[in-house]
This record gives sequence, C-alpha cells and structure tokens, in this order.
Amino acid sequence: MLHEIIIAGFGGQGVMSMGQLLAYAGMIEEKHVSWLPSYGPEQRGGTANVSVVISDQPVGSPVIQFPTVAIVLNNPSFQKFEPKVKSGGLLIVNKSLIELKSEREDITIIEVPATELAGQIGTTRVANSVILGAFLEYSKAVTQDAVIESLKKVLTKRKHHLIPANEQALSQGALLVKKSNLKRTS
Repeated sequence: MLHEIIIAGFGGQGVMSMGQLLAYAGMIEEKHVSWLPSYGPEQRGGTANVSVVISDQPVGSPVIQFPTVAIVLNNPSFQKFEPKVKSGGLLIVNKSLIELKSEREDITIIEVPATELAGQIGTTRVANSVILGAFLEYSKAVTQDAVIESLKKVLTKRKHHLIPANEQALSQGALLVKKSNLKRTS
C-alpha cells in the first residue's frame, strides 16, 4: 500500500511533529518512508507543510504533487491542497479551525473537531494527535502503537509528560472514525 501524505497548517500546530511521527512509525514497522518538510521563515505562525510517503515498496521520490492524503489544519492549507488530492483519496480537515467546505465527490472527507476533542482531554496542544488518530484508523498506514512508540523519539524529554494525553487524543480521533462508520474501500 502506498500513502502519499501532505500535512499542512501554520507553524506551531504540530505539522512537522505529525510528519515525523508517521515517518518513525513507518520505520518501526519496517516500511519504506520519506519525510520532506517545507516551511516559511517563521518558526511559529508561518505556513508549514510536510510530505510523508509510507510504502511497502522503495520510495522513488519524497516530492508529492498530488497526494493520496491531505491533512489540512487551516484555511490557506485547505485552499492549496484540497484540489490536489488524487481522485479516490482522503482529505482530513480540522473542522475546529476551517470553515471551508469541499465540493468534491471523488474523495473521502473526514472533518475532525480536533480542538474541541483535545480540549475534552484537558489540553488543546494535542489537537494534531486527534487528527492523526482519525487518519490512522481510516488508513491503517501504520499502527497507533508504532506512533505512540515514536512519540518518545519526537517529543523532547521535557514534553514526555504529554505522551498520555497524546495517546488519549489518538484514541479520540480513531473513535470518531469508528463512530462515523467510514470504511476504507481500497
């Protein structure tokens, strides 16, 4: 299975962390992966996106023009990447921050109220993990266990106290997809 994923939003939303988690999890599961970050000069608040490829076969290029998956965390990212998702692909939208709606009928769209769900856990800092949990449940690209193991590598030691909240957030996102009865067709 080939997953060509673009994750996009503002710096500070955990875009790069999500990409790193997926790449590390893919390596843990002995898959072929690539991780290619792209961001503006600002560390927080500027635009950021990351391309991640997870495959059972060697990855030819880390560059993705038309992703099979786009995870968008803000309106500018929605506008830029929603039209580029391959037909039959997946668009995951942070419904908490994006009011735009896709008119496309050739892709699966999952709207995740990530900030609200993260707030129920006790910290909105794990909103990206809620979205990641939804992606994992739908795509089965990598396991949630591999992502949890990857958290230990991606988060600095002083942020390891956030691992339990991230685990809860991943589960909340997965539960949202299970409740919506979305099934992957390919």
